[in-house]
Amino acid sequence: MDIKVTTLDGKAGESVALPEEIFGLEPRADILQRIVRWQLSKRQAGTHKTKKRGEIRMTSAKAYKQKGTGRARHGNKAAPQFRGGGKAFGPEPRSHAHGLPKKVRALALRHALSDKVRDEKLIVLSEASLSEPKTKALAAQLAGLGLSNALIVDGAALEDNFRLAARNIPQIDVLPIQGINVYDIMRRDTLVLTKAAVDALTERFK
Repeated sequence: MDIKVTTLDGKAGESVALPEEIFGLEPRADILQRIVRWQLSKRQAGTHKTKKRGEIRMTSAKAYKQKGTGRARHGNKAAPQFRGGGKAFGPEPRSHAHGLPKKVRALALRHALSDKVRDEKLIVLSEASLSEPKTKALAAQLAGLGLSNALIVDGAALEDNFRLAARNIPQIDVLPIQGINVYDIMRRDTLVLTKAAVDALTERFK
């Protein structure tokens, strides 16, 4: 399939061919859900922790005598039922990461790209570069393209002026091609690829 290449100023240029095996798949929600869950699970710190009764500094003396009070039988005040006592079955530090086959991860990326093409939310830029790092000027150019919530993916290296100008614009993310991932694609309304990014993706999935 062919898609028109545009510039930051909104001028249409030549067309670029998008490989069907990367951008022309029928998106599957189950695969996209699996990869997003995998990504977010890897990001979790897993440092949650509560103290158990053995870690509470509290008297271990029996609260009151076993019989004759008419009250329930109790011992150590660090027991979970007492205020200030330890937590029963509380969270422990652990890793939330789980495995996902490399082929599924690669397939999910192609499905995410195909989803943007199907929804007509993919734009191809000739290049992402500026003569000077001016956030206001770049924001005006992006507004002219109708981009208020977008992920912009460039080639192997981001152009410094563009990177500096874009970093303070809300809901605009900029990544090199090495950082492209399903979660960032799905969380933004529009995906913007430069010609260099398209070439890199084509080479990557050969």
